[in-house]
Amino acid sequence: MSREITISEDVYRELKRETEDRSFSDVIRDHLEEGRRLADVTGEGVLDRKTHGAVEDDVRELSRGTLSRVDER
Repeated sequence: MSREITISEDVYRELKRETEDRSFSDVIRDHLEEGRRLADVTGEGVLDRKTHGAVEDDVRELSRGTLSRVDER
């Protein structure tokens, strides 16, 4: 049985780089069997806490601006 999942374009590119002649399922399974977390495959945890917080604040602020422009229309 298979399932369909949605991943972001950047995660797709990362997985694609690792596949060679293997399936995405094989790549993910190998990472999980090595004791790694799914977050290791998807890139979560790449930024240190301070940088992550700064990026998160920027994204939140930019999102507010986008939402206010949408609301105005």
